Amino acid sequence: MAFPSAPSALWSVSLLTVLCAAAVHSNIVYEEDPLQPVTSDETVSVGGTVTLTCHVPESDNSSLQWSNTAQQTLYFGEKRALRDNRIQLHRSTSTELSITIGDVQLSDEGEYTCSIFTMPVRTARATVTVLGVPGKPQISGFENAVPEGGKVTLTCTSTGSKPPARLRWYRGTLELEGRPDVVESVPDDPTYNVSSELDLEVSRSDDNALITCAVDHPSLASGGKRSEQALRVLYPPNVQISPGSDLPREGDKFHLECKGNGNPEPSSYVWEKKDGELPPLAKVDGALLRFEMLNKTDDGVYLCNANNGIGDGLGEYTLHVQDPTAMSTTSSVDHAVIGGVVAVIVFILLCLLIVLGRYLIRHKGTYLTHEAKGSDDAPDADTAIINAEGGHSGAEDKKEYFI
Repeated sequence: MAFPSAPSALWSVSLLTVLCAAAVHSNIVYEEDPLQPVTSDETVSVGGTVTLTCHVPESDNSSLQWSNTAQQTLYFGEKRALRDNRIQLHRSTSTELSITIGDVQLSDEGEYTCSIFTMPVRTARATVTVLGVPGKPQISGFENAVPEGGKVTLTCTSTGSKPPARLRWYRGTLELEGRPDVVESVPDDPTYNVSSELDLEVSRSDDNALITCAVDHPSLASGGKRSEQALRVLYPPNVQISPGSDLPREGDKFHLECKGNGNPEPSSYVWEKKDGELPPLAKVDGALLRFEMLNKTDDGVYLCNANNGIGDGLGEYTLHVQDPTAMSTTSSVDHAVIGGVVAVIVFILLCLLIVLGRYLIRHKGTYLTHEAKGSDDAPDADTAIINAEGGHSGAEDKKEYFI
């Protein structure tokens, strides 16, 4: 069958309608037909590009054709039949016809038909599924800070998903259990709006914690779209008192600082001395209690009460003023002890030196006495030498005898 070289869109639609109708009403089943076109279903996200491929095992030089869901001819061989720049020819051979559809919209979903113009006409269909990409989730329900122990309900909403998206809640990396998702279809649109609620009872550890709502959908990478909400929790202060010096000494300047960790920060401080009044020379300066000159009478337990409008926090510190004189005496005693220990060590060393010296001298005298033995009774020097030599020989003999 011959076709015009450049068929109009209307002519192509009419011809395809007639041929497809003939193919549909035919009861012939082609099994392992080498001219039967083969296609595959495709899935694509809105805005993406899909490739439709039709091929036949063998060629008889018949032309392949792609038609859209409205049975409008898109491509007949290498020839474009529909004026839509989103649709482009990908590959055209005697056994294959591939086209691409870019910037896919939800309206592009449906069945596409590939036909080969033989007698009878053989067709194959490919279903294109278009995924509606969900919008970025929005978190609502938290406008103001919540007091510690209070409850808050957060709502997360995502629109435009197809099929319906799934919403997940996280605190940091820990997944939280929210209420089941609520799915609503959009009128005159094949997409869905999805919402989820999360109930929280907050504590001070939740202050500045990030609560995340993430969208789970086939068109997105895991956690591809998410929103975060930082919690703000109001709680009374924890109070600690820090000294200006670790060694408060009588006569020195000194101060105590009241540090309140709360939300909000403390706005007022009240200083007291337990079981008594504040010293006359102690001055209150907000979070500071200043002592211009410490006195032993300043010893005692000091209390600081901090208030931040949410509640009070109480801290205490025990002040013990050191006596500089006692410290000097103690220092002198320490030096005396150290000096005594050093003196004992020196004395022991001297004693060891004396004992060692006497030992060396004694051994040296013994050597000299043995050398001069036999010369004490000699009448003259020559006899003494002879006696000494004889004595030495005798000694040697004696030594040999004992050996």
